[in-house]
Amino acid sequence: MILSPRSDTDWMQAAIALALRGRALSSPNPSVGCILVRDGRVVGRGWTMRGGRPHGEAMALAAAGDAARGATAYVTLEPCAHDSERGPACADLLIAAGVARVVIGTQDPDPRTNGAGIARLEAAGITVQSGVAEASARASLSGFITRQTLGRPFVTLKLATSLDGQIALADGSSQWITGEQARAHTHVERAHHDAILVGGGTYRADAPRLDVRLAGLETRSPRRVLLSRMGDAPAGWTALASPHDIASLAGVGWLMVEGGAETAAAFLAIDSVDRLLLYRAPVLIGRGKAALGDIGLGNLVDAHGRWRLDNTRLLGNDRMESYQRIR
Repeated sequence: MILSPRSDTDWMQAAIALALRGRALSSPNPSVGCILVRDGRVVGRGWTMRGGRPHGEAMALAAAGDAARGATAYVTLEPCAHDSERGPACADLLIAAGVARVVIGTQDPDPRTNGAGIARLEAAGITVQSGVAEASARASLSGFITRQTLGRPFVTLKLATSLDGQIALADGSSQWITGEQARAHTHVERAHHDAILVGGGTYRADAPRLDVRLAGLETRSPRRVLLSRMGDAPAGWTALASPHDIASLAGVGWLMVEGGAETAAAFLAIDSVDRLLLYRAPVLIGRGKAALGDIGLGNLVDAHGRWRLDNTRLLGNDRMESYQRIR
């Protein structure tokens, strides 16, 4: 069977998949994926390393060596144009390597680069195409882009509920509503976030560890944040007095909010939830503890048109649903 050549979109989607490997680990820098292709063959690939350096382009170029000359570089984010004490600008590295073409997922909103990386590449005679698989590229960079544009982390609100929307029995018992596969999926999600936040009630009732308990991923446990009106937290935790204070979490691009009902409602009430991650178990609880408190909704019409389903799957007997905020 003769396979048709891969399209630019195909290669960009592959670069986006690579970028996921460095998500959260690369903070405060975004995790950028880069694939170098020459004559239909991958000659180099990379993604941003722990702590933000080297960048994905530098890793891919180092892997390709001389084979990078004349190649096409597929990069999820516009190559940076600013020099740093930690390394040269990626636009300059691509120029020096002699790549013939650069395909970009999305432009960099960082004012130090915004458009300047593209301009520098074009001035060197390199063909540049931007906006390929842009929606997917921006989604993979949501933590960075939200930080740049809104000044706060990208917030995922995670809820595990019964079919009738309860998160616990009336006495507060909640272990376990969902099954083992759904809980494992939650730990994978944690590994892709910089920090996890819970409210004081959840902390006092459950003493949650909020770590990653999957073999091989234990070192990717995120920072722990406690929403506390008193503004204090135990050792090893960061305290915030208000949901508005998430902007102060330095180096956090991806924040997961895990509970409880009043904390979840507080984030929804100020429209600071960018993604809903729902795990729904095939059980009915009846009178119990509802997943949400008051979110300030005054008109049912206002509830519509705010969320878009972007992923769903079965995890054992439970269903996971992911919704993106429509902005």
